[in-house]
Amino acid sequence: MTSTLNPTVSATSDLLPPAPAPGLRSTISRQVIRRILRHVPVTVTSAGEVYGAPLTAQLPVLEVRDPARFFARLGRSPMIGVGESYMAGEWVAAPGSDLADVLSPFAERLTSLIKPTFYKLRHAVLPRGLNPANTKAGARKNIEAHYDLSNDMFAAFLDESLMYSSALFPRLDPAPALADLEEAQLRKVDAILDHAGVREGSRVLEIGTGWGTLAIRAAQRGAHVTTLTISSEQAALAQQRVDDAGVSDHVDIALRDYRDQTGTFDAVVSVEMIEAVGEEYWPTYFAKIDDLLAPGGKAAIQAILIGHDRMVATRDTYTWIHKYIFPGGMLPSTEAISQVLRQHTGLRVSNIAPFGRHYAHTLRLWRERFLANWDQVAALGFDEKFKRMWEFYLAYCEAGFRTGYLDVAQITIER
Repeated sequence: MTSTLNPTVSATSDLLPPAPAPGLRSTISRQVIRRILRHVPVTVTSAGEVYGAPLTAQLPVLEVRDPARFFARLGRSPMIGVGESYMAGEWVAAPGSDLADVLSPFAERLTSLIKPTFYKLRHAVLPRGLNPANTKAGARKNIEAHYDLSNDMFAAFLDESLMYSSALFPRLDPAPALADLEEAQLRKVDAILDHAGVREGSRVLEIGTGWGTLAIRAAQRGAHVTTLTISSEQAALAQQRVDDAGVSDHVDIALRDYRDQTGTFDAVVSVEMIEAVGEEYWPTYFAKIDDLLAPGGKAAIQAILIGHDRMVATRDTYTWIHKYIFPGGMLPSTEAISQVLRQHTGLRVSNIAPFGRHYAHTLRLWRERFLANWDQVAALGFDEKFKRMWEFYLAYCEAGFRTGYLDVAQITIER
């Protein structure tokens, strides 16, 4: 398996700015935190002080190890500072508390904790215009920043299917274990192929190759697959996996932007790629699917979703996720997808199959494996700040899906 370290992303020491000196904003942020914790079942300990619920309540505990820098970061940039402070080791989940357990009560109450007035005034305290646009050149740069980190790094926490998207478990009780993950990922792939009507002889277009599992699975059904990626690292490994599976005569891996694709296909499938398209290009994305889809064909996408009111309120907001994980990213709502289809295509949504809680368990298992295999990741050249960055990212997203702030669904689209 190839391993190319992306130095611009792995050097988190260079990306993470130093904490600002404590000042008025730091004092205000301390007061705001006190006020917020009156409504959140979490205990915060800081230099002998206890905020929020008492320790005797036995709730998740957030331990602030460097109060001056922690509150200074939050004062300078509330939505980015929390994650940066975790990366810097200025706060941790206290022993006995899981990081996702600490973050979940905040995610569950995010709508009520952050009032609409804040979003109207957010650009007074948050950076604006920093999220790069997904032009063809911009999209390639954005994808390289994440997916070209290192194939070996991703393999260290993904299962053998190398699917980097939500699994679909047969059941959630008892909680799925790592041994269940590969089968659940293949179950997800089979489900989306079924939604798109993929069978022997189908001409299939996949937008977003990943590491090739869906293309292999479709080819094993007897379909002829064209799969697109703009990640050179993923393309190389996907080709190797397609060859090893013995289906190279049924799969064409193209290092190509979806906007440049031509032809006609019986099915178009795309798993968690729309999040990288950008709201500005949603009409282009769906119009291209409409243009490529044969009469009677179906499209099926798997999309991470956010409530429409939240999508509208937070658009144009530059967050920690944009800065460190997914530059150029934007989550759609089901309403936004339907609206774009109505206004720009002859397509309509015919079925929505949500399974958000499955993503919470997928992320939990990834985080367990990432931490258990950290020595392998560190050997690739990644530092401790990168470890905390990815630990926070995985736990932060798990909390979102666990509480319903985020969802994921397979969406079938037809004429």
